[in-house]
Amino acid sequence: MNTGLKITAFAAALAATFGTAYAVGSALDPAIAEKGQSPHGEAHGVKEYPKGEGVQEEKREAAELPGGLRISEGGFALDLRTPRVEAGKEAELRFAVVDEATSRNVTAFRREHGKELRLVVASNDLTTYRRLHPVRAADGTWFAPVELPEAGGYRVFADFTPDVKKAESLTLGADLSVAGDARPEPLPRAEKAVTVDEYEVTLDGVLRPGAGSELKLNVEKGGKPVTDLQPHLGAYGHLVALRSGDLAHLHLLPNGGPGDGRTKPGPEISFTATAPSKGAYRLFLDFQHEGEVRTAAFTVHAGEAAAGNPAPEGGESAPHEH
Repeated sequence: MNTGLKITAFAAALAATFGTAYAVGSALDPAIAEKGQSPHGEAHGVKEYPKGEGVQEEKREAAELPGGLRISEGGFALDLRTPRVEAGKEAELRFAVVDEATSRNVTAFRREHGKELRLVVASNDLTTYRRLHPVRAADGTWFAPVELPEAGGYRVFADFTPDVKKAESLTLGADLSVAGDARPEPLPRAEKAVTVDEYEVTLDGVLRPGAGSELKLNVEKGGKPVTDLQPHLGAYGHLVALRSGDLAHLHLLPNGGPGDGRTKPGPEISFTATAPSKGAYRLFLDFQHEGEVRTAAFTVHAGEAAAGNPAPEGGESAPHEH
């Protein structure tokens, strides 16, 4: 075969090879782009939108998601620099809030309820809960001591508002691994009242999916109403709700607080709550009395009355077995 014919044959073979590769790549790309989400809702695929609609669509989707399901939102990311600790051993969590536009640590936050940032850690099975009080260094790195009793998967939640124009309050979440022999527990059963030390806390109310409802928590000690609750982070109580499964985070503010002229320091603490969906939730109430903060935890089911109460007329009941 002469030289001209050899070159022509080689070019034809090369074109056929590239054509085949392009066809295979085109067939695979959609499958890669449509991969699912992690258990905590962080998208791994790449969505494509018509020109100019991507930013608006992403903002709309972020607004529809409950807090804590994303590690980044609104141009800010939670950088957890201690992704693993040992069970039963005191450790120090290190993290930062990063401005994604500049890749720098955020060092200015708006103070809310006396704090620049609020930090919560919960196990994936919702049997362990910790409210931590981190300290920020000048470079924007946060530090918080923690000791977690059981091995397994945990979620770290940071609730904050960057001190920049038009910034909104954000709750970002990151996964934390606790090394050891992990033995997840079933979700505790729903109870109307729980005991914490010498205190009995009673829950009254209905958690409704997609609609606001009032939750009332009553605190007693030794069978007597506690009427001198102490302010903690600017309130007589703080309530966090976490959805079983993906740990969607709802931070619920009380209806009234110290100094408003109408809210009494106990025994009742009232909150307004809206569940994003049906399902089981774990509620964690932090309250302070006699100089110590205690946590009372409840299991509830959205659309179902608190234990011992009738379900609302016309409402749906969603039993959840474990």
